[in-house]
Amino acid sequence: MGVKLGSLTLRKEIRLRVFKKRVLGRKFGPKRDEVTREWRKRYNEELTDLYFSPDLIQVIKLRKMRLAGYVALMK
Repeated sequence: MGVKLGSLTLRKEIRLRVFKKRVLGRKFGPKRDEVTREWRKRYNEELTDLYFSPDLIQVIKLRKMRLAGYVALMK
């Protein structure tokens, strides 16, 4: 049994990015605004600064290209 990769459509890319931001938002939680002293959700830039990781979409595309290269070399 193999793993079916399927195509990475624009819709799937967007859903993956939204999922990543949602998980990071829950992990790091809200932040108290320094001016208004009220709690607010963190902005996407803040989440990216707090947790830097390789772009998930790029990793998936690179792995699919690597797999395609292996398949092309097979006889």
